[in-house]
Amino acid sequence: MSLQPATERPRDLAAMRERAVRVRRVRYAEPVVPHRRTRISLWLPLTPIFWMLAPFAILFAPLILLAPPLWRMNPYVTVYAVGRVLVALGGTDVDVDTPDARVRIKIL
Repeated sequence: MSLQPATERPRDLAAMRERAVRVRRVRYAEPVVPHRRTRISLWLPLTPIFWMLAPFAILFAPLILLAPPLWRMNPYVTVYAVGRVLVALGGTDVDVDTPDARVRIKIL
């Protein structure tokens, strides 16, 4: 609370009451909205999806041979490496907690 010079202080009760009403009007002018926290939960079954789609990846692996010569690699080794990465993601939990939202992602 700041102190005002003696010349600016209200001298009578009516002026003090008017100032209090003005402050109350300004303070409560905006409606009070209850803070609502957003919660998002996501469950990604990547490992079962990978196992279902793996035969198609092996069937289409020779298409990797169409890649430019600098990027050419053994297609079956590439499919195997990508599969290992997807299976290794299983069991990953991502939790992001902020004042406005909570995000949980679970990868199986």
